[in-house]
Amino acid sequence: MNKPVVLITGALTGIGRATALAFARSGARLVVSGRRQAEGETLEAELRQLGAEAAFIQADVRRDDEVRNLVDRTVARFGGLDAAVNNAGTEGQPGAVVDQSAESYAATFDTNVLGTLLSLKHELRVMTAQKSGSIINISSTYGHEGAAYAAVYAGSKHAVEGITKSAALEVAATGVRVNAVAPGPTDTGMLDRFTGTAERKAALASSVPLARIGKPDDIASAVLYLASDGAAFVTGQIITVDGGKTAG
Repeated sequence: MNKPVVLITGALTGIGRATALAFARSGARLVVSGRRQAEGETLEAELRQLGAEAAFIQADVRRDDEVRNLVDRTVARFGGLDAAVNNAGTEGQPGAVVDQSAESYAATFDTNVLGTLLSLKHELRVMTAQKSGSIINISSTYGHEGAAYAAVYAGSKHAVEGITKSAALEVAATGVRVNAVAPGPTDTGMLDRFTGTAERKAALASSVPLARIGKPDDIASAVLYLASDGAAFVTGQIITVDGGKTAG
């Protein structure tokens, strides 16, 4: 693609931020989104310093009208939408199943599942009309495994993967591709909150066959591949990037 138009939700930190920087370096035109205006404007400036045409648009993916506005403003600004990365997510409230509540469930599923669904809804509205585009949802290896003390989060990511495959089948005939990347342990604020201590984080790293925790750039590389013409025959897939952790 020649200077593709890319939209990234949850772009302000971690994997989303690394992905935005990677797309900027590759020459993409970018709209980055998140809920914090000041941090978004800082990221926009950083992307422009890399030579990218970039804009920050504040949006909450849990709100249909805000996601519609986000996608419509992206198209108005750049004339189309070639790739979208649905990265907005939360770990919610980790803990035992018996400690969960309707509120902790909703807080996680509203962002991780409803947010992904609403993003797909409006991105596909544009992409199916133009008969092209690539959407990459961000899942987790917990999206195809169980996870003690993270049942609600894992359940939300199972849902993301099911929605990814279903959407891919629904729109394949239009030429639009929908895939997901499932990171394993990756060095982000979310992982720090999950592990709680440096010792637990180090123990997790030692359990990875490649003997390290992933970097956000590792995940960004997989996203850029799925958005590229090199992945033109790839749809409905969950690409696991976990240093071999789930290989055996």
